[in-house]
Amino acid sequence: MILTFARLRQRATSRPMTQQISWYYDFVSPYAYLQSHMLDRFDGKAEITCIPVLFAGLLNHWGQLGPAEMSTKRIWTYRFCAFAAEQQDVAFKLPPSHPFNPVNVLRLMIAAGSTRAAMQSAFDFVWGEGHDPSDADNFMMLAERLGVSDAPARVSDQAVKDQLRANTENAIAAGVYGVPTIQIDEELFWGMDGTDFALAYLADPGIMQTDNMQRAVTMPAAAERKR
Repeated sequence: MILTFARLRQRATSRPMTQQISWYYDFVSPYAYLQSHMLDRFDGKAEITCIPVLFAGLLNHWGQLGPAEMSTKRIWTYRFCAFAAEQQDVAFKLPPSHPFNPVNVLRLMIAAGSTRAAMQSAFDFVWGEGHDPSDADNFMMLAERLGVSDAPARVSDQAVKDQLRANTENAIAAGVYGVPTIQIDEELFWGMDGTDFALAYLADPGIMQTDNMQRAVTMPAAAERKR
């Protein structure tokens, strides 16, 4: 039997009925909040596992600064996210201060089962309603909203702490350097503006085989800054 090129490509890029996607996030990122409201674009195309990670841990590993740690980029980040939220018709309200410490709310997600519904509720609490989740009263308010009883004890549980650490280490091992990041197969799609790219790859993994895509992997650096 002779197979046409189109059929060969279709066979090479065929996938399971339900494609698995990992979505890495941290509540400290307003970009992750905005992308959380884009995830419904993957409904019916893939099954998403939402994985809370500590953004600061990623930054420390790769030797980077976060957007809020650079004064002019900090202002741009807040303004751009406010603009993008308006374009998306998504509620957006800056918390009282930022960056805040997200550790406990990330652990709370793990205590709540790391479900997509819990993740969305917490993101809306922080960036849609403008609450600082590191504030003790706000933390308890969010825990009650999520139905997590005895929240202070739950987030102090060693198993919960270990899971957040493992999530972050596994993300680093996969090459994740920022949030939000979508992982499909071995490919990483960073940032809310990577959503369309991820959807395109999901529809046709062959897009990564073009000359430019392959060149991006092998192109040498001609200059490097002193570290």
